[in-house]
Amino acid sequence: MTTVVFTHGTGVREPHLTALLARVTSGLAATAPDARVAAYDWGGQHGARLAAGGASIPAAPGAGTGRSAGDPDEPDETDEWARLYEDPSAELATASAGSGPRVTPPGAAFPDERPRSLLRALAAHGEPQADALGPGLREAATELARSPLLGPAAESLDQETLAWVLARALAATVIASELAMDRPVLTGGDMRDAAVVALAGRLGAAPAGTGRGPLLRMVGRPLVRLGSRYAVRRRRALTDAAHPAAGDILKYLARGEDMRQGLRDLVAALEPPVVLLGHSLGGIVSLDTLITGHLPGVELLITVGSQGPFLYETGALPSLAHPDPLPGHVPPWLNLYDRRDLLGYAAEPLFPGRAQDVAIDSRQPFPVAHSAYWTDPAVYRAIGERLP
Repeated sequence: MTTVVFTHGTGVREPHLTALLARVTSGLAATAPDARVAAYDWGGQHGARLAAGGASIPAAPGAGTGRSAGDPDEPDETDEWARLYEDPSAELATASAGSGPRVTPPGAAFPDERPRSLLRALAAHGEPQADALGPGLREAATELARSPLLGPAAESLDQETLAWVLARALAATVIASELAMDRPVLTGGDMRDAAVVALAGRLGAAPAGTGRGPLLRMVGRPLVRLGSRYAVRRRRALTDAAHPAAGDILKYLARGEDMRQGLRDLVAALEPPVVLLGHSLGGIVSLDTLITGHLPGVELLITVGSQGPFLYETGALPSLAHPDPLPGHVPPWLNLYDRRDLLGYAAEPLFPGRAQDVAIDSRQPFPVAHSAYWTDPAVYRAIGERLP
């Protein structure tokens, strides 16, 4: 009888391991009824813990300083900018949605004519005080001048407010472009805000020092909101919930030998044939353990949604660095990944003839796709077909 040793992924602790093991056992029963499933509970034995009770987690803004952390219902500019970096046109779209039917008298200029003209002028000449945001301002101004959202937004907002909305959209577009290219964004909040002030002035806002400071401050705040401020305020609770996942990875890469030795000890006590089935970090542990030494009785390695191939290619896999080949004692390797799972990687292109990839489609977005393998019959069919 084949024994399948299931090695779980990051953050899994009891009672969730028991429930997950029951799911895997049930799934395999349909395609490999003679297989026995055993769990390697490395999380309970060697997983990450906050040894000092979370002393490393900074307090929320204002906590312990005598200053108020702020009304949780008040918008926070960092949250709002985060939303704009995600969708630079979000504020413009919000304004557009609020516009109603408007009749322009014969011969009068349409509300969006002047802002479009100012944007085209900005695209032609640039704005030196906004260069610190990064390249691409002129292109962003050109595209914004063509935006279909500009017309209804101009009908909904006064000229002053619209200028600030457009300035923030431009700044967010440039910074978002840098983020999308994985370039370091070195613009701090003060530098960004100074660029926005300069851009707003070019787009029709009243110049600084004209007595409209308080109004500028009020209308200068973005309309959109996001929940990251809530996350900052609840950082300790969120860290308590999330730290096993991140901590498990960091601990394994720094001190993973105990996890590998635990797997060796478990396998040594089993009757062959044995199959190692590892999910996520469990796949890394299984692969690493096999690379570091022959495990008698293990006839197949199966990794599911695992980062092992990526770590190998980037030089971060503890036991093997690219381009060194897999040792000959490593058994055949079946690697399953979902293209929508951003934590699942292909092994076959790196280890041709030694690893076989099977692409799975759970039709779930990430991060759900990373755990949806265990409800997918295709996963169990692929495993069952290859069990010894």
